[in-house]
Amino acid sequence: MSDSATGDTSTPAPFLTRPLDGDTWPAFARLVEAHHGVWGGCWCMGFHVKLGKGQGRTSEQNRAEKEQRVRAGRAHAALVFAGDDCVGWCQFGPPAELPEIKSRRRYEKELVTLPDWRVTCFFTGKGWRGRGVAHAALGGALAGIARGGGGTVEGCPEETDDRSVPGSFLHTGPMAVFEAHGFARVRPISPHRWVVQRCVDPA
Repeated sequence: MSDSATGDTSTPAPFLTRPLDGDTWPAFARLVEAHHGVWGGCWCMGFHVKLGKGQGRTSEQNRAEKEQRVRAGRAHAALVFAGDDCVGWCQFGPPAELPEIKSRRRYEKELVTLPDWRVTCFFTGKGWRGRGVAHAALGGALAGIARGGGGTVEGCPEETDDRSVPGSFLHTGPMAVFEAHGFARVRPISPHRWVVQRCVDPA
């Protein structure tokens, strides 16, 4: 979820970002639980596995599998903290870890080479939207990617233009946040969604 319908480009508050791992899992889980599992019990599993109707998955199953992946080092995210509280995140990882994407048919039709990394989704907790959480989260994700060896990074954000778009529909991120972090548009894959890319040097 984005900071706002148009993408908050204000100066971020002094947040701290930390990687999602076994130590930060409790703080992440508290934020997700406070928002009823996020998007109907997704638990940020929707880009790991297909969560469409008829898949027979429950919120409890998503929670358990997400925790297993985190503790096994097979799920990555930059968590944004305000004090001791996790207030948002940006999920990222290699394509093999995050194979599910939006607008797949159009994406694959014009695909030449898979990126090294994908940035797939954002979430900002209630009461913190519009305060730069998404900016901090993406910055933390890029830092994590640099520590992981760097390479080509891809996202599929929404271009809002003059549309009024509820934040919940911008979970892949607003274009303004990606462009503020140096991403360039590569190709459109839906009327308002673009593939964007940038290269990150290894840390």
